[in-house]
Amino acid sequence: QVQLVESGGGLVQAGGSLRLSCAASGRTFSRWGVGWFRQAPGKEREFVAAIRWSGGSTYFADSVKGRFTISRDSAKNTVYLQMNSLKPEDTAVYYCAAKRPGDYVVTKMPRLKYDYWGQGTQVTVSS
Repeated sequence: QVQLVESGGGLVQAGGSLRLSCAASGRTFSRWGVGWFRQAPGKEREFVAAIRWSGGSTYFADSVKGRFTISRDSAKNTVYLQMNSLKPEDTAVYYCAAKRPGDYVVTKMPRLKYDYWGQGTQVTVSS
């Protein structure tokens, strides 16, 4: 019983900001890994950012480095994706995914198989 629910998507102008949330229920994150992925129409799903709950190590795709940040709030059992300086090419459905604890480092998370996925939230950036 693990459920991930994304929220915070919407329409924003280029250069603006949005903060996405991924709230987990059914189990608290303590040593889990959480990743954000996105998929634009007609394109393959791509990795965006990841975080290890323990220690808070983070990793970002080159396309979002310097613009996006990822963080977690253990008390709220929630991970956030702060998206700044948004570009039209950031337009996509954003998905939160979680992986059970294991001996994987954050840099490996783009290629791992995740155990749970959220339903996705739409982010649209207008020019």
